[in-house]
Amino acid sequence: MLQGCFTALVTPFVEGQGKDGAIDEAAFKALIERQIEEGVDGLVPNGTTGESATLSEAEQIQILEWTVQTARGRVPVIGGVGSNDTAKAITLARAAKAIGCDAAMAVTPYYNKPNQAGLERHFSAIADAVQIPLIMYNVPSRTAVDLAAETVARLAAHPNIVGLKDASNDIGRVPRHRRLIGQDFVLLSGEDASSVGFVAMGGDGLISVTANVAPALTARMMRAARAGDYGAAQSLALALSELSRALFLEPSPAPAKYALAKLGLCADAVRSPLAPVTGATRQAIDTAIAGLADLEGLARS
Repeated sequence: MLQGCFTALVTPFVEGQGKDGAIDEAAFKALIERQIEEGVDGLVPNGTTGESATLSEAEQIQILEWTVQTARGRVPVIGGVGSNDTAKAITLARAAKAIGCDAAMAVTPYYNKPNQAGLERHFSAIADAVQIPLIMYNVPSRTAVDLAAETVARLAAHPNIVGLKDASNDIGRVPRHRRLIGQDFVLLSGEDASSVGFVAMGGDGLISVTANVAPALTARMMRAARAGDYGAAQSLALALSELSRALFLEPSPAPAKYALAKLGLCADAVRSPLAPVTGATRQAIDTAIAGLADLEGLARS
């Protein structure tokens, strides 16, 4: 169930209202419908790309509710429940279960900088408290802590901890995780640019930022990679490479929101301290989108 192309959903805000702007419910639900129609395998709201760090707890719960209600069981929903406060993460995980999310995802605690023992205690506490499949999320560039493979292996023994989203950009960890844990543990890439290599090394799929903008192509790339058709997967990765690069020229998700605004799907508003992207990034995204127009049509045919 937790394999293939999952989209790390953006959270659209009402244009021009910035930090205090309301979430654009209609735009959010329309984005979900587009994702499902164009073939993604699942949805991940309330992650880094969803600007969870600047959403209130009530907003995060509302986002989970809207996602589950809109998806209507057509694809699985991995609800983001991450926090650098273990108690808050448990509260959000309980909400995710009550709402009907298929799984929960919790990031390594940011800012606090716990050691490996602290990370193990954090994830174990969530898994002990809530009977929901839990995906751990390792993103050292954002959190300043790195979840070691040996720690992952110990945590994988917990019956409620089922997988890892790895955004370390070290695909050499995939076979190490497999050696330590085995084949049943879910390994999802958190890096669009190296996701085909991640799957080739033994991964199960991708939680993608790029899929917000180009869902059909990204889903098709993951299907090819998981089927072992690496020629097709490589061609699609090459086609998507400039878009994936442009979407990380400035802090995510501001570039993705600009791209979605360019497509008329939501405003490019982000919450402070993020800011809309600058001119050079806009130009790079414009060029990448123009180059993908015909391929997106092909991917949906």
